[in-house]
Amino acid sequence: MPVTYNELRKELLIQERDLAAQLEAMAHAVREDGVGYSNHMADVGTEVFEQARDVSLARQLRRSLEDVERALSKFNDGTYGICEACGTIIELARLEALPSARMCMQCQSRREGTR
Repeated sequence: MPVTYNELRKELLIQERDLAAQLEAMAHAVREDGVGYSNHMADVGTEVFEQARDVSLARQLRRSLEDVERALSKFNDGTYGICEACGTIIELARLEALPSARMCMQCQSRREGTR
């Protein structure tokens, strides 16, 4: 049975809630300022690695949350499921796989091919 736009909206709302919760849970661990002081270089190296990993993960979660919020706002203005590049309707199979998709497969492929 094909997915419906209502089901996609529900999925986006679940993703929004989950991403926000993950960001909140990470808030205490992520510091974008410098690392602390230690007596041993290996300790500092480990701390720097963990800090960089946590900051990178938090940034990716924020980008994903922004994508989901953008998709939800498109439901409100009636443009959800319309390719931002060419204006055609994005295939339901693509939206089912990636509910926050902004472009149809052709435009996304073209975009990734020019990188």
